[in-house]
Amino acid sequence: MSNSKYCILNGHLISVYEPAVAFSNRAFRYGDALFETIRVCNNKLLFLKDHVMRLKLGMTVLRYNVPAEFLTENIQTLIIQLLKHNAHAPNARIRLTVFRNEGGYYSPETNDISFLIESEELPTTFELNQKGLWVDLYGDMKKPINKLSNLKTANALFYVMAGLAKQSMKLDECLLINENGNICETISSNIFVVKNGTLYTPPLNEGCLAGVMRKQIMALATAHKILVFESIVTDYSFNNADEVFLTNAIQGVQWVGQYKQKYYTNNTAQLFIDKLNKLTQ
Repeated sequence: MSNSKYCILNGHLISVYEPAVAFSNRAFRYGDALFETIRVCNNKLLFLKDHVMRLKLGMTVLRYNVPAEFLTENIQTLIIQLLKHNAHAPNARIRLTVFRNEGGYYSPETNDISFLIESEELPTTFELNQKGLWVDLYGDMKKPINKLSNLKTANALFYVMAGLAKQSMKLDECLLINENGNICETISSNIFVVKNGTLYTPPLNEGCLAGVMRKQIMALATAHKILVFESIVTDYSFNNADEVFLTNAIQGVQWVGQYKQKYYTNNTAQLFIDKLNKLTQ
């Protein structure tokens, strides 16, 4: 948050230098938190309703008490207030974190929550990466498939370990493998494989994050009569694909240039980044 002066804690604007989070905070102690990263493009808060819906679903799974005022409109008002005070416009990244209030050890003493909103200025709208990403498998650990798999939680050590492997292998991104031995996602994105103009993406029961951008790309594909299937993705899928691209809420679409000895084109990725940018106008 190098260019931020303010954040919002439980609806109140405070300085980022104010010591507002206690040592006993459960997000700090146990990773007992959920978060959303939301994109602002051309002063538009993109797909906020979908972000709030996913957040509330996660809160239900974690048995958080969802406050009655935790509505899309109220969150939007707070985000706009924060963007104004931080002078972060027209393009920014928002992080909305929800955490269980302090008390207890592994077993919580309360299910009431607090929330924190942060903002960070970004230079542009969605832009397709000029150089294709170089990716390979992260094989040290498998991602488990359970009721937490689709949630964006603050308990992220699995992704941190994959990030360390990515650095040591000098890759742009790592492909994550689930407990069934299939490719389910990357460290920060969902995966789409393109073959003969048709899109394939791992289904949620393969343990991937229920990505908000994944949802938008699938809707855009359907709207433009591009076939899209949720199906298992493997090493074979990557070796036989014409294209592979990654999606997340902040970068939109990024194309993969190389996987092992296989190289890809980026026509479909370019098509979708153009469609996304039209939504921001």
